[in-house]
Amino acid sequence: MKAYIFDLDGTLVDSTGVWEQIDVDFLNKREIPAPPDYASIVAPMSFREAAEYTIARFHLPDAPDALCGEWFDMALYAYGHTIKLKPNVREYLTALASRGKKLAIATSSTPQLYDAVLRNLDIPHFFDAVCSADEVGCGKSRPDIFVLAAKKLGVSPHDCAAFEDVLQAVQSAKNAGMTVYGVYDEASKADWEEIKKIADGAFIDFKDAPLPE
Repeated sequence: MKAYIFDLDGTLVDSTGVWEQIDVDFLNKREIPAPPDYASIVAPMSFREAAEYTIARFHLPDAPDALCGEWFDMALYAYGHTIKLKPNVREYLTALASRGKKLAIATSSTPQLYDAVLRNLDIPHFFDAVCSADEVGCGKSRPDIFVLAAKKLGVSPHDCAAFEDVLQAVQSAKNAGMTVYGVYDEASKADWEEIKKIADGAFIDFKDAPLPE
């Protein structure tokens, strides 16, 4: 593989609890119990898609921009101060960089959020490119963001390995022509067996992630 493309939330960083709490607090504020399937449905969506879906599902009077702003304010502090890397991520990124591999992030997070967490964790220097779902106008239900990441790195999607924790995103990266590795996250545990079937490989801890020869 010439390049390695990583999802951020739930793959490189342990942000599952943050978003679950935001979902609960947001819906509780409106006296709506959080449905058990809600988090997994919105996980692969862009902010805008998630807002539109949430408004439609719960018949909310809010405008999408207002919901995005509310979620952003709730998340920004956590991304800049409390979210941590998943185990052995730094070691894996270091190993790839030492082998001269190109690295990119493909995330559904907004630029302000991913900038905050990357800076706080001191890992921006590992990545040659960062792609946001906002750039392609859709979430990871389509392969567009993965194609864009490969383009930014100057390589074919077929020369890329992608790392994802969400089933829909795993399938989209496969549809882009990439070799895909499933990364376990609690938020997607219900889909783990299916992820393992679709992905080219899967692991729970980055100490088991594949390294080039």
